[in-house]
Amino acid sequence: MKLYSLSEFPNAPCLVVKFKKLMIMLDCGLDWTTGYNYLPVTYLPNARLATLPAWTVPTQTEDTTGLTASDLKTLQKEIRECSGRWFVNGLPELHVPELGVIDLSLVDVILLSNFHSMMALPYITEYTDFKGEIYATEPTLQLGHLLMEDLADYCHRNSDIAQAEKWKSSAFLNLLPAPLRAIVDPGCFKKCYSSEDIKSCILKIQPCTYCQKLDIFGALQATAVSSGFMIGSCNWVIQSDFEKIVYMSGSSALTTHPSPLDLVLLKNSDVLIVTGLSQVPQNNPDIMIGEFCNTVATTVRAGGNVLVPVYSTGVIYDLLECLYNYMETVGLTHIPVFFVSPSAESSLAYSNIYAEWLCSAKQSKIYIPEPPFIHDDMIKKTRLKTYPFLHGKFSSHFKTPCVVFCGHPHLRYGDSVHFMELWGGSALNTVAFVEPDVNYLEALACYQPLAMKVSYCPIDTRLTHHDANKLIKNLKPLNVVIPQSYTSPPPSLPTQTDLVIEANPSPFTYQRASVLSLPVRRMYEKIELSPELADKLSPVEVKTDVALCGVTGVLSMKDNKNILVPATQVNQEPTQTGRKRKHPSNIDPIDEVPPVKYAWGSVNIHDFVRNLSDVNITDVKVEDLPTGHIVILQSEDTIIQIEENSTHILGQGNEVLRKNIRDALLTCLYPL
Repeated sequence: MKLYSLSEFPNAPCLVVKFKKLMIMLDCGLDWTTGYNYLPVTYLPNARLATLPAWTVPTQTEDTTGLTASDLKTLQKEIRECSGRWFVNGLPELHVPELGVIDLSLVDVILLSNFHSMMALPYITEYTDFKGEIYATEPTLQLGHLLMEDLADYCHRNSDIAQAEKWKSSAFLNLLPAPLRAIVDPGCFKKCYSSEDIKSCILKIQPCTYCQKLDIFGALQATAVSSGFMIGSCNWVIQSDFEKIVYMSGSSALTTHPSPLDLVLLKNSDVLIVTGLSQVPQNNPDIMIGEFCNTVATTVRAGGNVLVPVYSTGVIYDLLECLYNYMETVGLTHIPVFFVSPSAESSLAYSNIYAEWLCSAKQSKIYIPEPPFIHDDMIKKTRLKTYPFLHGKFSSHFKTPCVVFCGHPHLRYGDSVHFMELWGGSALNTVAFVEPDVNYLEALACYQPLAMKVSYCPIDTRLTHHDANKLIKNLKPLNVVIPQSYTSPPPSLPTQTDLVIEANPSPFTYQRASVLSLPVRRMYEKIELSPELADKLSPVEVKTDVALCGVTGVLSMKDNKNILVPATQVNQEPTQTGRKRKHPSNIDPIDEVPPVKYAWGSVNIHDFVRNLSDVNITDVKVEDLPTGHIVILQSEDTIIQIEENSTHILGQGNEVLRKNIRDALLTCLYPL
């Protein structure tokens, strides 16, 4: 078994497993961190960004030799300085998985574990030769579709923003100022896919349910089981008849709105692949939600506004519910809450539709009947208002102080950019970061100097390193595979040496573009009996509750299925013209079909000598050995050695004598 890693980010995984001649891709996440090197995309002319100083290319160095004046001018336009840091002035691009490590046309199937881990899928389905199958749960499919559409809308909303291409050239990398100079392989950055790409991609995904056994070309079975992290998120169990691989990505043991973590099928695997652990293991989610609600209340009481940059699905469902209850408790029910996103309405609707994918407490509400989430009640009471864009109805309904949830959480495109520019100059306002994959210092770097307050309350319900270590012990896998980064403490907590993954034996580790050979080898294969052959079986009881029978047939291997069929069925297989094949004249058809009966039991030497005398072989001498007998046919110059597990006949090649001895032996045994 081999494992290929196409991504270096544990929370944006993309792995490929090669086993039983099949290649299975596990997730295809998208890296957002490259966007921090770009200036934000605004949808209206912005005086602050337009007046940022351009970079001056150092023309007195050897690195500029051979560059034209046009190259230098273009390069200066693409690099701008903001508060001592240099940024790329262009449409932000994304870092896709390392798609050149393998031939994607050889990938047979892609298994998706949650809607965040499928964001790079259109790059694979629409821009490579991939022709395989794709599986995801229904909520993952639909909610992931919404996130893709949000991203495409944000990136393509302002057509006046051009791509910055010149700075990515390898000829210019040494010229660039820090931190741009340190970027690894910017040439593989990709512009965002289009809405047409998304539609084509989504049509290729086949929905599945929890515990549904998916047949992968007859060789393996894949089963999705609840991971407890998001609506429809899952872990994957990949099984053959004798081997088991478990892929555990983005799992949560906490009680939140999704269906709880299911561990039953994850136990006793040959390989356990662990990724997608909490990015802020030191922060308790309940405490973070409490701090967030307190920050909102403090800000709006002082007459300020709160901006919450979030994805349109996921943690926002819990945030809205907790914030609703908290504001009722502290008497702030008059403060409006706005949810601005192209998919805001659809996201909230889907969360109520997929009740069967929720925890039991949420499911029980539909029998009352009540909506599973409280945001439906918030909308009815006009406490929560949703809008696809900032223009139109939002402009007439907008009032302050207020709380605004909008995207994109990394503050490089989307409606969050508008509010950062609008509210960033006032210390009364607050921007609250709740998404755990956002580096808030990097996100705010291009908005400096910034007067508004900043609150960092990352809410990550995924397993911590401590949780994962306990879980690995309980699941008892033979081998564990983890990202290389899990063997050392997180960069933000270098002294927390307990925040590592441990396993016995030591886990296998991977990083971007690495290939691992794992100790899972095929030792057995399952063979099925055809109905025709099974009907002819006649078991013989050899002892109490134990029956045996011999099986004679031909092994048919087709579509990764091994089936034993009657030998006569193969010999009489019709040709393409419908006529049965004839045996060549030099082959005896009887010799092609092994005997349908087999002999078993121990040879009674006295019965054997008696059977020989029946065929006129009387000159017989018997010698006893510790392991059997030697029968000497003196007149025939033949020796027969009979042992417990074998019989050997040593003679002069007399075929008639050989058949007589064979018949005498078989008469002493039982047919099977």
